[in-house]
Amino acid sequence: MIPDTAEIGFDIPARPGDALSDVMTPALVIDLDAFDRNIARMRAFVTGHGLRLRAHAKTHKSADIARIQMQRGGACGICCQKVSEAEALVRAGITDVLVSNEIHGPRRAARLAALAGRARVQVCVDDAGQVATLSHAAEAAGTRIGVLVEIDVGAGRCGLPPGPAAVELARRIDEAPGLSFNGLQAYQGALQHIRDPQARAEAAHAAARATALTRTALTEAGFACETIGGAGTGSFTLDAGLGEINELQCGSYVFMDADYDRVTGADGSRPGGMENALFVMAEVMSRPGPDRAICDAGLKALSVDSGLPRIDRDGLRYTGASDEHGTISDPRGLLTPGDRVMLVPGHCDPTCNLYDWYVGLRGGVVETLWPVTARGKLY
Repeated sequence: MIPDTAEIGFDIPARPGDALSDVMTPALVIDLDAFDRNIARMRAFVTGHGLRLRAHAKTHKSADIARIQMQRGGACGICCQKVSEAEALVRAGITDVLVSNEIHGPRRAARLAALAGRARVQVCVDDAGQVATLSHAAEAAGTRIGVLVEIDVGAGRCGLPPGPAAVELARRIDEAPGLSFNGLQAYQGALQHIRDPQARAEAAHAAARATALTRTALTEAGFACETIGGAGTGSFTLDAGLGEINELQCGSYVFMDADYDRVTGADGSRPGGMENALFVMAEVMSRPGPDRAICDAGLKALSVDSGLPRIDRDGLRYTGASDEHGTISDPRGLLTPGDRVMLVPGHCDPTCNLYDWYVGLRGGVVETLWPVTARGKLY
């Protein structure tokens, strides 16, 4: 959505038609050509494998991107991680949302139940208490919430142990007013970033075995799993071939980042052939020495939990960050104050949450601005 600058004043980093040099920095920019190719690659993949894609919006938190994923990217719906994130996207017109996480407490449950009156809403559980709270909220709101039982398939995070434990929880959901048992959540977050291809494949096979064990127990108890959700950007090409997941929950594939660039196949290729489409554009603000430059993108402009950003330009290396400054090794003296550099973030998801706007570039010109719709929606 291109903003109406008459309404929002000047608090935007650029305007459509601006040249690269006119964009205020640091800016969160999208190479729209690369973005479009990533969208098309994933659509072709899920279509070719007979799978559904429920694209994960925690990566971008943008209703505009979510709409593109659903309208021309092959997505049947969107994942969110928090109730407030789902609310923001539904307000912006997204009609099918899974909160791929557990929620706690009657206030969140009431808000989720109210949201189910405006969109198709699902959520994950791993505890009978969550089922009771959700059921009470749905009854009070007169709505219906779809529920997935989450199992721990190796991440060591949320989820029941694989196997028969899921049956009793499915039974409670099935009997609870206002709820529908829709299947399993079997996401293995940890394996997304295993860099060794063999170790990553072994972790994917282990997750598939745990999922199969649970699905069999449910089937024998008379429960069908309409949805078995999981997979992510680092594992979807593996998971698709193992036959247990029918709904992919990839998110970072639209952008990629420096950490995912290190998660390669045996041939050195990135997952699904995806390419970097997201950058933080920074400006050189100082040249304090012969071998280094300082840019205006530091810790407040980039998440460094998965490592420092990469500069895709020979002879330059981002070497350190403080709050408002980034240090660039530049022994060849390539940079002078006012120059722009494109930084590939180490971790795209938390980096996106630092910004209000995406600046969409095509051919070096600003084509569009998209708000980060659900920025800061953490509850």
